[in-house]
Amino acid sequence: MIRHIAFLLLGAVMVAAQRRLALPDPRSCANRVRHASYRDARGVTHSYFFSWEHPPTRGLEVDWLDARNICRRHCMDAVSLETPQENEFIKQRIARGNVRYIWTSGRKCCERPDLQPPNINGWFWSGSGAKIGPTTQRNSGDWSHTGGFGQPQPDNREAAQLHKSNV
Repeated sequence: MIRHIAFLLLGAVMVAAQRRLALPDPRSCANRVRHASYRDARGVTHSYFFSWEHPPTRGLEVDWLDARNICRRHCMDAVSLETPQENEFIKQRIARGNVRYIWTSGRKCCERPDLQPPNINGWFWSGSGAKIGPTTQRNSGDWSHTGGFGQPQPDNREAAQLHKSNV
């Protein structure tokens, strides 16, 4: 009996350790929280959820996958900073909220031909699929010179955290 319970417990732990990108939750989507909207130069309106302004997530510190999953549960995705104007809009909101850092939808790919070599050209916004400029041209964004790992960003920290949590 104890052996059976131990196997069940081990199985539950193994299932919990296999973290995945969350699917949108229809009930949360229907009641989606929108803290702000921004209309881009093309006239497209983007809605934003700011975790630091939402009581259930205020002060919550999570890794990249959990941050992205919080957004996806609300039928959104982590932010993609695709224009200087959108970047400035988000920077102002971060400053107003006195937030030290945020997770974006930026990530590194290694398979798309247009993203080669991946350490330089392999970055894209997973929220939209748009390509991020080369890491050799850091002046095209407000990348931190001392990110969470103490190295210039983008630094692929989300992949390292995901790997660490699956070990």
